[in-house]
Amino acid sequence: MTAYARVGVCTGSNKGIGLAIVRQLALQYPRSPLNSGPLLIYLTARNEERGQAALESIKLDPQLKRAKALRLHGGLTDVKYLPLDIDSKQSIEEFAAKIKQEHPDGIDFLINNAAIAMDGFNENVAKKTLHCNYFGTLEVTQQLLPHIKDGGRLVNVASLAGQLGSRYSSSIRSRFLHAKSPEEISQLMEEFSTAVSKGTHQRDWPSAAYAVSKAGVIGMTKTIAEQSAQKGRKVLINSCCPGYVKTDMTKGGGVKTPDQGAQTPVLLAIGNIKGNGQFWSNEKISSWE
Repeated sequence: MTAYARVGVCTGSNKGIGLAIVRQLALQYPRSPLNSGPLLIYLTARNEERGQAALESIKLDPQLKRAKALRLHGGLTDVKYLPLDIDSKQSIEEFAAKIKQEHPDGIDFLINNAAIAMDGFNENVAKKTLHCNYFGTLEVTQQLLPHIKDGGRLVNVASLAGQLGSRYSSSIRSRFLHAKSPEEISQLMEEFSTAVSKGTHQRDWPSAAYAVSKAGVIGMTKTIAEQSAQKGRKVLINSCCPGYVKTDMTKGGGVKTPDQGAQTPVLLAIGNIKGNGQFWSNEKISSWE
């Protein structure tokens, strides 16, 4: 078995921004300050067929071939597929167990990119969106953060839609901004869900499940970074917005290509950065408020 100097995971990486993140990691790793030898990236997807097809597209990618990025071209990076559905606790537990079994000494970075964007807005949309985007991301984070090596990175992909702005009541904004634990953010997510089902959310919240789920991801990432630093862990933990990217999720809207959208997540995973518990967009620290 190949000995890898670095190991990374990108969730939801069979298409769109996730697949572009895997490509850009392979392209940029040789110039990364973290480059200390061969890199293994786990490309994950819920669906085996789509995951394997994405892996094949990486192996046949002409740009990667020209750059000699992959080990099969004499480069530094290997990419492997593993199944992961962040909507399923069992799937997350099986994935985490597999990673720990394969890499008992730990991994170097985790990019939580998997998410959904549903049409419409009602109680069902709110519940499903939060279950995947917020609670699924939180579960993967809690399962794998203890397994990230000191000096490693955790990147949670959020969105500028998760900025608090004026769409939240001052009390909800204040609770987001002053939360000290992920449990406090989870409580806010539960309250939003309950308010939507009762039809009372307009007093405090926007009518936008995706935006609220991403506000939750930004807030949760901030609290986990603070807790981790207090425990003396040397892992850089940040969230980011990839930008408005042309993907299936934006139904072909968007102004950035997936490769452009991948730049900030890749910078946070393997670039030369300072900052912990921050929200980034366009490759710099951005305001959450």
